[in-house]
Amino acid sequence: MTIAPDPVDLAAQLIACKSVTPSDDGAMNIMADALKSAGFTVHLLTKGQAPDGPVTNLIAIRGEGHPHLAYAGHSDVVPAGQGWSSDPFTPTIKDGYLVGRGAVDMKSSVAAFIAAASRYTEHKGTLSLLITGDEEGPATFGTPAIIEWLNEQSIKPDYCLVGEPTSVERLGDTVKNGRRGSVNMWIEVEGIQGHVAYPDRARNPIPVLARIISDLESWVLDKGDQWFQPSNLEVTSIECDNKATNVIPALAKAQLNIRFNALHKGAELVDSLKKRVAAIDPKARVKAAISGEAFVTEEGVLTDTISAAIAKNTGITPSLSTGGGTSDARFLTKLCPVVEFGLVNATMHKVDEKASVEDIRQLSRIDEDIIKSFLG
Repeated sequence: MTIAPDPVDLAAQLIACKSVTPSDDGAMNIMADALKSAGFTVHLLTKGQAPDGPVTNLIAIRGEGHPHLAYAGHSDVVPAGQGWSSDPFTPTIKDGYLVGRGAVDMKSSVAAFIAAASRYTEHKGTLSLLITGDEEGPATFGTPAIIEWLNEQSIKPDYCLVGEPTSVERLGDTVKNGRRGSVNMWIEVEGIQGHVAYPDRARNPIPVLARIISDLESWVLDKGDQWFQPSNLEVTSIECDNKATNVIPALAKAQLNIRFNALHKGAELVDSLKKRVAAIDPKARVKAAISGEAFVTEEGVLTDTISAAIAKNTGITPSLSTGGGTSDARFLTKLCPVVEFGLVNATMHKVDEKASVEDIRQLSRIDEDIIKSFLG
């Protein structure tokens, strides 16, 4: 008989691992041991080289056939930063909260699901866990590598639950059924350096860049739809490496990000922006990197089942939301319908990150009911 781990104890063990992306520091082995004890076949995949790797990912599978429910999460964390009231990698329980880097995002969530899967071992179909060590970083060797492995093995989940911290005020109030896309862009306007007293012999790139930025700021991308807020473009940096007060610079740069909804594709936005820039300065250079496309999982079996499990345990009917940043759900949506649900996100990435001990236990009970509903 499997003895299920206590989710809070398991979360504490994971927090004690300094798994700042792309480091693992033993977190994957802790999870692997717990999952093997619960009857899972565990595969550890190490991919990539420095500086973005190597990255260790975990794939655990129990059962066979369909339906196939997958749980996706990550064991890597962002750097701790300064100002903690205790060692960020020494888990501490204080005033009913588990304190430590990763307590919210998202080691406690992973621990809660492992504990739930260890309690409910007799099920039909397939249950899998897809845990990456590269969600907080560039994600080059993380979830995309897991998806590649699944495709090579001809394994395709029917539904996927991502354990990101989605709750806002209390556990269960919000479920993410989609995410906006994200594209980063860099604009370079080249001028001709010269003395400010002889502007006819120079070309100042700064006013040109200012006109470009003004045009982009006035660009209305859309008005949103039933699932998404309007897409937004934000200029995040303006740079001109010129310390002299009497020199017209040769180069001016801007950096920007667009968070876009499902009315757009990243490549189409990049093309449209390049055309707007070229209309002002045909010689300006534009580079772009699309971090992920927007997606939405329509209301149906997945959202209804997860919402019912939340309501049963908390008495709350969650709101469906597509707000916030990006997550690895942007990759997983290519496999199957994806929904995100997890702990209250108020302290994620912050100093003294903490998760309610009771919430961790309640989340594990919700996870168990989700497993039962799909595979019972």
